[in-house]
Amino acid sequence: MAKPGPAAGTSDVPPPGQPRPPGKRRKPAGQQRHRLRHLLGILGPGLVTGAADDDPSGIATYSQTGAQFGYGQLWTALWMLPLITGVQEACGRIGNITGQGLARNIKNKYSLRTLRLLVLLLVAANTINIGADIGALGAAAALVIHHIPVSALMVIFTIGILALEIAVSYRRYAKVLKWLTVSLLAYPITAFLVPEPWATILRATFVPHIQFSATFFYVITAVIGTTITPYMFFWQASQEVEENQGRAAKRSLRDLRTDNAIGMFFSQAVAWFIIITAATVLHAAHISTINTAADAARALEPLVKTFPHSGEIAQGLFALGIVSLGMLAIPVMAGSTSYALSEAQGKKEGLDLKPRQGRYFYGVIAASMVIGLCLNFIGVSPIRALIFAAVFNGVAAVPLIWIIDRIAADPRAMGEARSGWLSRTVLALTFIGMSGSVVAMAVSYVKG
Repeated sequence: MAKPGPAAGTSDVPPPGQPRPPGKRRKPAGQQRHRLRHLLGILGPGLVTGAADDDPSGIATYSQTGAQFGYGQLWTALWMLPLITGVQEACGRIGNITGQGLARNIKNKYSLRTLRLLVLLLVAANTINIGADIGALGAAAALVIHHIPVSALMVIFTIGILALEIAVSYRRYAKVLKWLTVSLLAYPITAFLVPEPWATILRATFVPHIQFSATFFYVITAVIGTTITPYMFFWQASQEVEENQGRAAKRSLRDLRTDNAIGMFFSQAVAWFIIITAATVLHAAHISTINTAADAARALEPLVKTFPHSGEIAQGLFALGIVSLGMLAIPVMAGSTSYALSEAQGKKEGLDLKPRQGRYFYGVIAASMVIGLCLNFIGVSPIRALIFAAVFNGVAAVPLIWIIDRIAADPRAMGEARSGWLSRTVLALTFIGMSGSVVAMAVSYVKG
């Protein structure tokens, strides 16, 4: 027999002073606010790393693949999400548990010669990427600042970023720049404003599509390399170390994983929308090659097409995104270079060091930025440089992922927090996938 319900005209809310029946309790508003504050409080290295992943090199590469192949490489955004999440979780866990950065852990487990080789790969990849990003900052800013030469803008940005990284705590600096990354919302908004073939997009998201050509493998290696990139490995491990300094206890692995998962999801969601927007707007208009910042900015024109001077407004939105993300990512790249070299040389490291305390640390940051700036004066297109930097990162990441997997699974270094079967499987798949992409690119160019 069914249980009788409340009589007509009555309420199932108990009288004051009586407990609410089981199943009827609601979480107090204060508890909900506390959980939200806790969630916001644990966001740190993972979120910043995820935001920095969508640097100018990433925007250029995702825009190029959308323009050139339409939705053909859209599946990479979804399929790489568990891979980038697994790799970055392992890096963060290494820093959290050992209290040392990735370079020092490599030095402890392997020979100094191995460390120097890997650090050399990192320094080369980061310097090329920094140079490409500085060039992109100058080219993007020139879209809206017409009376200052691009070369002068690049110098101004380099000096400004370097001064801020040395003089201002990076945590305060990143808090401001993290809000500027909302400019990336222009891409999902544009995607929903333009009529989209959503059935085709969903199919392209879940079903991999591969073309056996040198160009396809070159661009897909760039997509993978700009997503799973060496500077993120070193940066997140070192930031987890700094995150724990001054704390009574290390932050929990649960908080670390939550922070990391949110940051990587944000990174890949943005990549997905950039590819969609470029494919729908540029590829559909038969624009298959992006040569300049203005070409890439055209993907945002549908967002402001009803406004006068829509082209200039789209260029302004694009410039805002490139500049804000470049100013967030370049310190991350320069910092990861300095963390690695400082740990390898046994020098003091940390963005909280005063300039006198960290002369070597800040000296490396300054040198990497200056050398990167100089690379822009050899006559290479900024957009092509960005994509080349992504490809180089894809090649350099392969041996580092193998090393990261070995360290994260080492019981002597990690204790009970060593990698389980799931983490090891994800890192193995990442290593195989990235290695396969690099080999396929090389073979296709040899045959071509």
